[in-house]
Amino acid sequence: MAKLYQLKTYSSESGHLTVFDNILFGGIKRVFYIYGAGAQPRAGHRHVQSVNALICLNGSCRVYNHDGTQETTYQLTDPQQCLVLEPEDWHIMDEFTNDAVLLVVSNHPYDPDDYIYEPYPGSRRLVESDLKTTK
Repeated sequence: MAKLYQLKTYSSESGHLTVFDNILFGGIKRVFYIYGAGAQPRAGHRHVQSVNALICLNGSCRVYNHDGTQETTYQLTDPQQCLVLEPEDWHIMDEFTNDAVLLVVSNHPYDPDDYIYEPYPGSRRLVESDLKTTK
């Protein structure tokens, strides 16, 4: 099941320092970021083994999550929030603000065989148009 963390942040008159530490087991093997997505949904998958940590560094976005049992929607609105998605977490990210930059940190390198695009049965939020635009 996905878990939302509040990252440690140190603030002073010279700004903020937010620390991503001890979040992913196995170390960091891949880092990428999404921007300029607009209202288009992204992802539409889960993983065989990858654990991903999502941090919206700027702007905001919504993350729909279904772990096979429970559905949850998260709003990432603050760079101090870190949403960790476990491999079983089928997810879609959408409603990106124009200035959104979503950082994704993974404990596994890219492997096309690690992706499962089939949603869980009974996912209430999903519509056919979501599935066509997320692959």
